Amino acid sequence: MFKLLLKPLSSLSLPTIHKLGTALGKLLYLLMPQAKTIITENLTQSGLMPQGCEMKALIKLNMAEAGKSLLESLALWQKDDQEVLSWVKPCADWHVVEEAIAKKKGIIFLTPHMGSFEITSIFYGAHHPITVLYRRPKLHWLHALTIAGRTRQQVKLAPANLQGVRTLIQALKRGEAVGILPDQVPGRGEGEWAPFFGKPAYTMTLVGKLAEKTGATVIMVFGERLSNGEGFQVHMTKLEEGAVATPALLNQAIEQQVSNNIVQYLWQYPRYRVRNRVLKREQRKAENDL
Repeated sequence: MFKLLLKPLSSLSLPTIHKLGTALGKLLYLLMPQAKTIITENLTQSGLMPQGCEMKALIKLNMAEAGKSLLESLALWQKDDQEVLSWVKPCADWHVVEEAIAKKKGIIFLTPHMGSFEITSIFYGAHHPITVLYRRPKLHWLHALTIAGRTRQQVKLAPANLQGVRTLIQALKRGEAVGILPDQVPGRGEGEWAPFFGKPAYTMTLVGKLAEKTGATVIMVFGERLSNGEGFQVHMTKLEEGAVATPALLNQAIEQQVSNNIVQYLWQYPRYRVRNRVLKREQRKAENDL
């Protein structure tokens, strides 16, 4: 039923989708005070507020980008590959990929919750195999839609569990690529406390372990959303060896990426929130230690 309700999105152009996303963002700004609070707290914590910029205006822009992100994801999951790929501009950084492939040790793509992180794997998967770490959405009706939308071209999914990690390692050993959302809050026992914009955040250890075990090239990716629905520009930045060896270094790399375009980062994502009681105690201790 939900898929039928969302089906009309698949017939819309990207400019129209982004106009609707902007309108959705404005509506969410009026109806979701808790989201505004989270964005305000996270933006303030980051210290990245541009000089002379008003917080209210920045939050509105950020929520408009979040609205675009939601609707474009729901649309591209249902559109054919040719149309989706037509949205992506030529990638000036593609030589970074070619150099990494030549080393035959695999590639670890890190894609924070920023811009269109959905478009990046589809773009790469049109050229080479990639396995993306996947966490099941909380909304059960979205599960089948996201699986179908993400497993296209040469894109495969690996669940966020032990078996999924093994799948990632196997892909890297074949010299293939894997994709990870590095700022996603890991489960208990899967992370360590590390500063993220000066505040303790429970951060995954997986990225550093994969890089050390396989010698894979680590590349930070950003699917920049262009204005007026003109498409996307995929940016790829190769990180130096050891740049993500620890959760603290990983967070520094993410911070640098976010600082390049603060409006398109998903500040609404509760990066510092944990539900587990043990983790909450650890969080308080980490805050006291900083």
